[in-house]
Parts: sequence; structure tokens; C-alpha cells
Amino acid sequence: MKSSHEAYMALAIAQALAAERMGEVPVGAILVDAAGQVVAQDHNRTISDCDPSAHAEMNVLRRAARQMQNYRLLSTTLYVTVEPCAMCMGAIIHARIKRVVYGTPDPKWGAAESLYHLGRDPRFNHQVDIVNGICADRCRSIMQTFFRNRRKAN
Repeated sequence: MKSSHEAYMALAIAQALAAERMGEVPVGAILVDAAGQVVAQDHNRTISDCDPSAHAEMNVLRRAARQMQNYRLLSTTLYVTVEPCAMCMGAIIHARIKRVVYGTPDPKWGAAESLYHLGRDPRFNHQVDIVNGICADRCRSIMQTFFRNRRKAN
């Protein structure tokens, strides 16, 4: 299972690098269906879209819902390079995503495990399986390099 997680995470990393080339915070995501097919992939677009909700996860959920003609994305796995925030975890729960696999934790915004455990909260009518640490070093390095370069430029 770990090797397939790493292969899918490599696709999310490619999306993160695409975001970085656009000057966006480098977060990438992909959604995979139960058969292992990639349904949607995207990256952060908050700056280019002038949209605070245009996180990689939200963009992928929107694309996948249109593709699948259903807002409920049952039996899917979302791969994302950085732990989802509260907004994204809320959308993940509403969409009934089965599993979230992420690379590096986000100690300031993470709502899958770092600050909150929204996907596992029994008060919601849906719980999400969470897998962390897939390609963590690479995902962390992309974020650290991006913000280090941004600080130097300012």
C-alpha cells in the first residue's frame, strides 16, 4: 500500500511544483477513485484566482464533483502534499471522502491532526481515514524552500 501512496503523492507533488511556478503557495492535490483512477488534480490558486477558498483540495473537489456529476465523492482518496486546513477538512467531510493521505503536517493550520481532528470527530455524520507522512520530507522541503525564498525576496 505504501508504494501506491507514494506514487499518487508524486502526482500531488508535481501539482505543488506547478503552483510554485505560478507564485502560489506550493500545495498540490489529487483525488483517486476506488478503482485507483485519478479523477481530478490541481493545486493552490488563491492568488491567481483572487479566491481565498481556491486551495488545492477545494479545487480538486470541485473538479471531481463536476466530473462525477455528484457532490458526494464516495469511496475516494484525496492525496495532498500538506495537511488540510479546517475549511478543506469541512469540504472533505461534506463530500464524504473516504480517506485523506497527506505529506507534511501543518502545525499552524492543520485540521486533520495537528490542531484539530475534524475528520475523526464522532459528532459529524462522516469520519475520514487519515494517513500521514507519505513523502513527508519532500513535501516539507518544497514548503520550506518556497517560504525561505519568499522571505529573501522581501
